[in-house]
Amino acid sequence: MVSTVSKNKIYATRNDLAENIRVKAIEILNQTLAATLDLKTQAKQAHWNVKGMDFYQLHELFDEIATELEGYVDMVAERVTALGGVAMGTARIAAAESILSEYNLDAVTGEEHVTALADRFGTYAKHVREAIDTTEELGDADTADLYTEISRTIDMRLWFLEAHLVK
Repeated sequence: MVSTVSKNKIYATRNDLAENIRVKAIEILNQTLAATLDLKTQAKQAHWNVKGMDFYQLHELFDEIATELEGYVDMVAERVTALGGVAMGTARIAAAESILSEYNLDAVTGEEHVTALADRFGTYAKHVREAIDTTEELGDADTADLYTEISRTIDMRLWFLEAHLVK
C-alpha cells in the first residue's frame, strides 16, 4: 500500500508555481509515472516472448519502444521531484496505480503482441493528451511541454504498431 504521507509530501522549493498547482501537477505526473513504468514492462514482455516469422523485427521494435519509455519514466519522475513531490516509482506502485489493462501473458504471435501494445499505447496516448490540457489549464507550461514531447513519440510508436496490423 502506498504511504499517503509520501504520496502527499511536498518539499520546499524555490519553484515559483503555487503549491496548489504543484500538488495537482504532481498527482497527474505520478499517474503518468505508474502508466509509463507499466507500459515499459509490457513492451519488454512482448520483446521477450514474441515468436514467429516476424520475430526479429518485432523483438527489436519492442526493445526500442521499452528503451524510449525508460527515458520518459526518468523525465516524469524528475519533474515530480523538481516540483517538490515524491516520485512514486516502484513496480508495486505502478502495478496498483496504472491506467493500463493487464497484459495477455498467453500472447505469442507478433500480431497478438502488436495488437496488445497498440491497445495500450492508445490508452496511454489519450492520458498524455489529457495531461497536456490539464497542466496547461493549471498554468504549468513546463509540465505541459514535457507531456507534448512524450505525446509526439507515443503517437509515432502507435503508428508504427498499427502499421503492422493493416490487412
